[in-house]
Amino acid sequence: METQILYISLAVFLAIFTPTSLALKEEDCEVCIKTVRRFAETLTDELKKDHKLIEAEFKKFCKEQKNKEQRFCFYLGGLEDSATGILNELSRPLSWSMPADKVCEKLKKKDAQICSLRYEKQIDVNSVDLKKLKVRDLKKILNDWDENCEGCIEKTDFIKRIEELKPKYAHSEL
Repeated sequence: METQILYISLAVFLAIFTPTSLALKEEDCEVCIKTVRRFAETLTDELKKDHKLIEAEFKKFCKEQKNKEQRFCFYLGGLEDSATGILNELSRPLSWSMPADKVCEKLKKKDAQICSLRYEKQIDVNSVDLKKLKVRDLKKILNDWDENCEGCIEKTDFIKRIEELKPKYAHSEL
């Protein structure tokens, strides 16, 4: 009887004091956390009071987003062509001043693909040997710079174009 009470007490203690889920780390949901944090910084104290105003602001915010952030907006319902909408799962917690990682934790429970978004690793053009990169990586560098390579066919053409543009963009990467 005494051991049963001990086991029951231990079970109750563990149920109360053991965390049910580990906190979401930034690298586990990087696009969500960074985007929510950036968006939250744009909100004034007046806007934070009303979750409907937050939703309207988020839709405006989404119109300016590209790449992974735009896909994140799509998942939440922040774009006109979004198939679903879980904006209230973002707006209500933000109106309570909940931190971005906790907001993303809630969003992940509603739609797991939100945390599957990852940023691509940036290529450091100053330290990499361009000749050793694949053509798709060279194209990615140009794309990241919002540049194109008219008439580029060979790998050497892309390398030449990057070398021409390097002084314009390399200074910001030092």
